[in-house]
Amino acid sequence: MDKKRIVASVVVFFILAVLVYLQYRHWQSFDWGTFWAQIHRIKKVHVLHGIALVYAAYVLRALRWKMFLRPVRPKVKVIDLVPPMVIGFTGLALLGRAGEFIRPYLVARRTSLPFSSQLAVWAVERTFDVGAFAALIVLAIFLPSALQSIPHPEYYRQFRDAGFLLVAGVAAAAAGAVLIARSGEAIAQWIEQRFSHLSSGLGHRLAQKVREFGMGLNTIHGPWSLLWLALLSVGIWYVTALAYQEVTHSYGVAALEIPVSQLLILMGASMAGSMLQLPAVGGGSQMATIATLSSVFDVPPEMAASCGILLWLVTFAAVVPLGLALAHRERLSLRKLSEESHRAEETEISGPSA
Repeated sequence: MDKKRIVASVVVFFILAVLVYLQYRHWQSFDWGTFWAQIHRIKKVHVLHGIALVYAAYVLRALRWKMFLRPVRPKVKVIDLVPPMVIGFTGLALLGRAGEFIRPYLVARRTSLPFSSQLAVWAVERTFDVGAFAALIVLAIFLPSALQSIPHPEYYRQFRDAGFLLVAGVAAAAAGAVLIARSGEAIAQWIEQRFSHLSSGLGHRLAQKVREFGMGLNTIHGPWSLLWLALLSVGIWYVTALAYQEVTHSYGVAALEIPVSQLLILMGASMAGSMLQLPAVGGGSQMATIATLSSVFDVPPEMAASCGILLWLVTFAAVVPLGLALAHRERLSLRKLSEESHRAEETEISGPSA
């Protein structure tokens, strides 16, 4: 681990420590006996269903990546792309942001394609993910008896405003994608010239990111391809929401009988909290989920803490055993894959200027 990652981890650790302390001060009456009792009452069959749904989402992600590869590797099979998805998310769970390039790196190796092309697919894939989640949020906002029926209706306006901001951001990203698809090279050259005076080659790095994104957009051939990719992306997030529902319903109490449309709030909080994570430990995701369960859905502190931790284990950490088994079978080291993928990414960016 380099010095920047050590410093970042220390900063995140102290921020999370402060948040935990403030939460403890807020919950001075927290009953640990009740907390452990909530854990023992969980219906394990629901948890297993949730894990199965999370694994199904990885298969859907492999199918979506296959659709991206269709123009250049039409014969690649979904089953061949499942291990890179699972191993990649395992690396992300155990190594944090250091493992984010493992998936495109493994797909590139498996399909004998340039790493830059799969890095481009990875960038476009993330855009589809944000757009699909925004579409589900919009449906939840405007469907009757969806978000408006939460235990604290006064939060509805805040969620609605946040939803509008998310939609505006997605619309801006879509407009930017159209511009890059039409004039990507011209935009990249303008960015490179505009920021060329800055240190560390920032202009060149930004320009390369634009070129990579434009390359990824080239994998979308026609409106039908765009439609199927969009529908598949929505399906991935809906299946993930169903996994959340299985976990919350595993407690068998009315406070956690939360409909899927409202669970999108919980998913959004978890994703926002994941920006403040420690490798293999998490922290931010669990804290955000627990706080949302307690303040928005009136879940008792002990049950909120138990459910928040279980949601993180099922939706984020449950991939680790299978991912490690697949990596062991293929004799892969996650740490080496992380180093190699980041080294390849640096080469892709700095190579042309050199």
